[in-house]
Amino acid sequence: MVAAGSLHTMWRGYSTALTKATEKAANFTMALKTPSGDISYDEAVNQRYAPGDVDKKAFNYFVLTGGRFIYAAGARLLILKFITSMSATKDVLALASTEVNLSNIAEGGCVTIKWRGKPVFIRSRTEAEIAEANSVDIGSLRDPQTDAERTVNPKWLITVGVCTHLGCVPLPNAGDYGGWFCPCHGSHYDVSGRIRKGPAPYNLEVPEYMFIDDDNVQIG
Repeated sequence: MVAAGSLHTMWRGYSTALTKATEKAANFTMALKTPSGDISYDEAVNQRYAPGDVDKKAFNYFVLTGGRFIYAAGARLLILKFITSMSATKDVLALASTEVNLSNIAEGGCVTIKWRGKPVFIRSRTEAEIAEANSVDIGSLRDPQTDAERTVNPKWLITVGVCTHLGCVPLPNAGDYGGWFCPCHGSHYDVSGRIRKGPAPYNLEVPEYMFIDDDNVQIG
């Protein structure tokens, strides 16, 4: 009986020690897997670090500072590009306008020049053509405009030489109205560049221009 009692006591002691060890192990595992909000655990070396340790703060500061620098540099570049685009150079201004001498254009003749990559018609109209342009019933026009609204000097008609239908270049001194005819789809313009027949919806565009003197005009 003594031997049995001793064995039983030893078994209880071993069991109690094993239970406590198991509980400690369980608590230790929980501490690793579910750390509190105040401390963080490094499972590899079982070391504790306070939140926001020096190394992490330095890294965050570096990232934040670098981001601000990149943002500032990008904003500066955009501002410089905007200012540069607003400041037109002499070459750009030269392309924006062109000067034409009119003295070599015969009465009734039409010449084509290039301005901003587009053809421009300059027509020296006769007295008969001017009278014809002014005799048209404005109410009958698809795009109503008087001849006076389309010219600065009645003798000279200046228009962009692009059909308002699909962008073809009309032929001068042609068509049913003696102005221009677009061979692509059959639009007819009169001697004031107004659409009179065909699919084009609008009159030929009149660009901005000004007469420098009797023989020279600046377009654009």
